[in-house]
Amino acid sequence: MLSISREEIQGMERLYRNNFINSISGFKSSNLIGTVSEKGIYNVAVFSSVTHFGSNPAVLGFVTRPTTVPRNTYKNIKDIGYYTINHVNSQIVEQAHQTSAKYEEEIDEFEICGFTKELSGFGGVPYVKESHIQIGMKFEEEYKIAINDTILVLGSIQEIKLKENLIKTDGFIDLNEADTTSINGLDAYLSPKKIARFNYARPNQPTTQINEYLK
Repeated sequence: MLSISREEIQGMERLYRNNFINSISGFKSSNLIGTVSEKGIYNVAVFSSVTHFGSNPAVLGFVTRPTTVPRNTYKNIKDIGYYTINHVNSQIVEQAHQTSAKYEEEIDEFEICGFTKELSGFGGVPYVKESHIQIGMKFEEEYKIAINDTILVLGSIQEIKLKENLIKTDGFIDLNEADTTSINGLDAYLSPKKIARFNYARPNQPTTQINEYLK
């Protein structure tokens, strides 16, 4: 097995290193964050860092890059206090990736990237209509990560919109049925394949599968 040292990683060409390190953590979530500015301009941007931070209260977080250059999503969230998180499905990956382009603040990214806005009842922030799972969020806290000047943004879930059939009897949401994609590295979008779902693990008891998951 190949062994690559910290010094070798630091010595890599910048773009090569970005691709390499962005891939090494494993598959990442694939989401569009929808916001609106104080001037009423709508913004949507793809993020691969959205993750669960707690269920009671329901909290999700994401990481935004240093604010040494304008970060429209971050600014809009701080100004308005609300935003949406929308799962990327296989039908919209091309438009989703296009949102990573550096558009000027006055550009309506929903319009230019081909998405339909559905306005929420809080803060007027936009959902992505084409997304199969949509989450309304309220900004709660932020933490600056000193090692690289990125910012961890934490928000509380205000609303969830999805088709009822995606929710199983125990509350499990089948993301495979929702056609939710994942991201490998910076620019590769994938549709996950079901392998198994297991019952709650307990000491000294055999691991058992939930057979209904693969049906």
